[in-house]
Amino acid sequence: MKRARRLVGLPPYPFARWARRVDSACQGGADVIRLDIGNPDLEPPADVVEALCAAARRSDSHGYSGYRGIPALRQSIADYYERRFGVTLDPDSQVVPLIGSKEGIVNLALAILDPGDLALVPDPAYAPYAMGAALAGAEAYHFPLRAENGFLPDLERIAGEAADRASLLWLNYPNNPTGATADLAFFERAVDYARERDLLLCHDAPYSDVAYDGYVAPSVLQVPGAADVTVEFNSLSKTANMAGWRVGMAVGNTAALDALAQVKSNVDSGHFRPVQEAALKALVLDESWLTERNEVYRERLGIVVDALCELGFDAAIPRATLYVWAQVPDHLPDPERDEADVPAASSGERFALSLLQRTGVAVAPGSFFGAEGQEYIRVSVTAPTDRVLEAVRRLRSFATGTG
Repeated sequence: MKRARRLVGLPPYPFARWARRVDSACQGGADVIRLDIGNPDLEPPADVVEALCAAARRSDSHGYSGYRGIPALRQSIADYYERRFGVTLDPDSQVVPLIGSKEGIVNLALAILDPGDLALVPDPAYAPYAMGAALAGAEAYHFPLRAENGFLPDLERIAGEAADRASLLWLNYPNNPTGATADLAFFERAVDYARERDLLLCHDAPYSDVAYDGYVAPSVLQVPGAADVTVEFNSLSKTANMAGWRVGMAVGNTAALDALAQVKSNVDSGHFRPVQEAALKALVLDESWLTERNEVYRERLGIVVDALCELGFDAAIPRATLYVWAQVPDHLPDPERDEADVPAASSGERFALSLLQRTGVAVAPGSFFGAEGQEYIRVSVTAPTDRVLEAVRRLRSFATGTG
């Protein structure tokens, strides 16, 4: 069957490819522990689930709910930004609910980019930033995030021609996969950079409320005038343990959001209304619920980092996110591999594949996030604590050759 030319340069989504390997291991009888994806194992708050059930029982809940969501949801998102960040948004023009932030990220690229345009994308990064550009017929220019700079970009070092051609600049803090954080001073520089070059600054912030040890993540929209050049994405997937519910939001620049809404009105018909009504509860979570949940993640991060550092990995507990970004040490044995099975694999991918095949522990190869991640793995702590402990036991045995 014929495929569109736009798919020729679009590689398979890396985690879809990896999921087939994980499924194969499961089918082979392995007891797989999944630390490869950020899929929260903890439940959403009970009142969120109850709100969904109550709304689903109502006879008026089963029709279309509008392309921009119910007014109460837009208002609740605006209220969240006012309460959490001190940012005032017009719920009718500066808020677009999303069926998860991933679709919004790709659809914004379709709304803004033309064939031949350029998007500035960090490396390593969440794959849909570049995938959206590819689907739009545009190009992605990758700029590095490196440990020596705290995984923050030096925007002024982006090649002049690339900066001149670019229409979008992607940033993501707290950062996936590195766990790095950015302060308001960095966001001020980023907003200035975007304004000077007539770029749309796109900031992806789904981990803002997954933070530890007193850290409070800022929003780029706290920068005065940022909404003139910025769209910020957020999500309830990690904030409220609602990954499968697919509730996200795009806020900020009115013109960009109008363009995004125009694309969405042609490709989807909005959320199931009961999901939106449940989201109203998730947007007013008690601070104590977030603190208690984050303490669970913080404990798991400590377990993983202690083990990795003991084995010679370069890793640290992040101030936010669900992930440990760990550089694979040179001294670990380089396992034999089928060259046809893992062509030109990076050290991180070789390690991750061998770990999966020999122990049933799944971690994400850093190369899934870009060339700068080739020597890394990303470990997610979204598995029950007893399973994290078992994964660490297997990892130690594997890395030391005692298992």
